[in-house]
Amino acid sequence: MGKQETGYDYHRYKKLLAEAVDESKRLELIQLLIREKARDKLEAQRTSDRVAMTAQTVARVLGTSRHRDSF
Repeated sequence: MGKQETGYDYHRYKKLLAEAVDESKRLELIQLLIREKARDKLEAQRTSDRVAMTAQTVARVLGTSRHRDSF
């Protein structure tokens, strides 16, 4: 299996989990998740999403206060 993109591939992992119907396939999935550092990628994605939402909220609040100040 080749190198994956930098993000957490939720749909791919969900599909692989559904296909892991026996112990050996589950162990293969666990090894894959470890090799691809899936937990680290998920945490990085969550952090990035959180930062983006915070920036959006700050921009909205600052935009609102500037709009009020202009009246």
